[in-house]
Order: sequence, then C-alpha cells, then structure tokens
Amino acid sequence: MKKIAWLYHSLMITPRAYISLGGIVILFVLSFFIPSLYEIAMILLLALCAMLLVDGIALFGRKNPVSAQRFTAERFSNGDINNIEIYVTNGYPFAIHCVIVDELPFQFQQFNWKRSTVLKGGQDYRSQYQLRPLQRGEYSFGDINIFITSPLRLVERRVVSEHKQVIPVYPSFQQLKRYQLMAVTNRLNETGSRRLRKLGNSMEFEQIKEYVHGDDHRNVNWKATARRGDIMVNTFTDEKSQHIYCMIDKGRNMKMPFEGMTLLDYAINASLVLCNVALLKHDKAGLVTFASKPETFVPADKKGIQMELILENLYRQQTHFSEPDFEALYAQVRGRIKNRSLLVLFTNFESIYGFQRQLPYLKQIAKHHLLLVVFFENTELKALREQSAQTLEDIYIKTIADKFAFEKRLIVKELQQQGILSVLSPPGEVTINAINKYIELKARQAI
Repeated sequence: MKKIAWLYHSLMITPRAYISLGGIVILFVLSFFIPSLYEIAMILLLALCAMLLVDGIALFGRKNPVSAQRFTAERFSNGDINNIEIYVTNGYPFAIHCVIVDELPFQFQQFNWKRSTVLKGGQDYRSQYQLRPLQRGEYSFGDINIFITSPLRLVERRVVSEHKQVIPVYPSFQQLKRYQLMAVTNRLNETGSRRLRKLGNSMEFEQIKEYVHGDDHRNVNWKATARRGDIMVNTFTDEKSQHIYCMIDKGRNMKMPFEGMTLLDYAINASLVLCNVALLKHDKAGLVTFASKPETFVPADKKGIQMELILENLYRQQTHFSEPDFEALYAQVRGRIKNRSLLVLFTNFESIYGFQRQLPYLKQIAKHHLLLVVFFENTELKALREQSAQTLEDIYIKTIADKFAFEKRLIVKELQQQGILSVLSPPGEVTINAINKYIELKARQAI
C-alpha cells in the first residue's frame, strides 16, 4: 500500500500524453463513420500505451534519480540581499527536463518560484537566487520538489528532496560589516560621513614623538626637546572608554512601515552599526529598549563579546502597540546608568502634542547625560507636498501634509531650545545620519 501511495503522489501524466490520447479518441469517434480508421486508432492506442510504459520504466527504474541541495548562510541579514544556491545532479544516463520548485518561507509570499532546465546524463545544475527579508525572526524553508520528464515527455515523475531548514533573520549584519571595514580603514566618508576638524586638543595623551613638518608647534614638549636635542612634540588621541547607549522606543509609532520595513527595524539596524562604530573608536557601547515599561538593558562595555551580545538582544525585539512610557525610561536611566553618557534615543513623534507630553522627561534625562534624539521624517508626506494640487481634495491633502511636516520642524526647534540634540532623518538614511552626529560629537569633545 505504501508503494501504491508513493506511486500515486510521484507519477503524473503530462499534457502531451493527454493530447495524444485525445487525438486517438477522436479517431475512434470518426471510425463509426469511416470504419477504416478503427485499425489505425487501435495501432496508435497500443503504441501510446507502449510508449507510456517505456517512459514510466525509464523514469522510475532508479530509486534516487536526481539529488538536490540548498546552500544558504546560517542566518540572513534583515533588509539586505541574501543569496541562496540550489544544486541539482542528474543521476540518469539520458537527458531529462527538470522543473525545480523550492518551497520558500511564507513571509516572502512567493508561491510560484520555479526554475526549468534540461540536464544531460550525469550533468549538474546550479541556480542562484536572492531574497530580501523585511522582518526579523525565523524563516522556514520547505522541501525541494523536482518534476522530471524524459525526452518522450509522456510521463512526469516528482522527486521530493527533503531539505527543511529554519533560518534566523538578524538585524542588518551586512550593513554592520560594511561600516566596520570603512571605520577600520578610516573611509567612513565614502558612505556619506563627514570629516570634521577637531576643536582644540583632546585631553587624552598618546605619546611624545619627533617633530615633523605640519605638527602643531603649540604641542612642543620643551623638557623632552632639551633632553634629546631634537624638537619633540606631544600627540593626543580621541578620548576612549566613553559610554554610548542606544535607546530604542518600541511603541506603536515605531510600527509605521517604510519600503516594507518598520521604523523599529531601521532603528535596530542603525543601533547595531552605531554600537559597532563606537566600539571601533574604543568607546563602550550599551543598549536600552522600552515600550510601556523598560525591557532590555545591556550595560555599556567594550569586551570582546559585546557586539554579539547586542546583536542577540536586538534580534528578539518586537514592536509593541502601546504608548511608550518615557517616565519609566527616565527612572531606568537614573537608576542604572551612573556615568555621564551619550544617549542616542531612536523614537518617532507624529504630532507636536505627543512630543510635548514626553518633553519633561527628555529634559530630565538631558540634565544628567548628553541626549541625542533621533526621529524619523515622513517621506510620504514630502511626496504629497511636492505634488501640484489640481482639485479641492488635493488642496486639503497638501495642506494637511504641510501641517505635519511643519510640526516635525517645530519639534526640532523645541529640542534645540531645551539644549537637547536632535536628528530628523528619512528612514533610509538614519544609520549614516546617526554615525555623522556621533563623529561630530567626538570631534567637538562634547561627550
């Protein structure tokens, strides 16, 4: 019974066979009027049955006629292109036509993915495709289905290669690696980061070296010069071990989508890169997440496993549909962050009234730490504002869009008046804008 059930699910008659059978049936019908066609129809029917039998034996004569494998990374990068490869090997001694169907995770909503190819006997086939996940979590791949036909194309065999896989999708570590390489080679400006002239000297002494053309003469060390007989100068480096915290709001406003990803995912990707850049600058990076109550807290540190710890915590973050509690955030900051730190708050204010409710708590946080508020510009409103109004309805829509955009600028101005730093950024540029602000604050020795 198992073999019959297996054959039932594996064996299929192709459209070519049905068309041939249909033609023979027509000949049988016509033979009622033209008797000489009956013998021709019988010969053709027997020939078709014999060809079906030969085709079936050829396809089902081997237990494992083809093999298939799927090669993916151990984890995917959210919001980035991830490569997947399929390898198929023909175990038949003759050429076959294959239709390869990979069962993709439901999150991609691609239910018609397939590749077609003709493989000679013993030939291998390689197919590469790309997927771009738009949310973090676990993605389950199913089996690889291969539909095989011989050159006769009368019978089709379905081969199922069991390759079920669960791939976790993490915050954008591809973006992390790209910025990490550029930070190490001092090429962050190629991504849009600005080079800023330092204001004065850093307070952290590095070494005494011989004077070379271009060194600041104000840094001449006269005692060392007298001892060596050559002009010696003091050199300084950026202050190290400063505390940098990325604080992520997981309230309902962060659920807003932009190009398939939520604002929370953009904030998570930016936080991951910013923490890594801070560690490369020899600062200590930490993480805070909150919604209706404080949640994740990773103390600022620069130990070797700090980035892996931050990555694992960011992987599990999900948007809450509640209002964020900035009062609870202030209590957590006062209770757990003892040293003066740079606090980079990723949040979103959609109205001036919502901002004014949270402003007292932001002012209290800014009294004890250097607070940088990063919130998002609604680029859809920008597109509406730039359209020309043709009807009365268009005028209403354009006016409302102007109102919301104006409120965003009011929020920036109000933060400046309260001595709180701010960055209003499009979602797609939030990473580079946050890095720019961090580098600027380091250059100005504001931390």
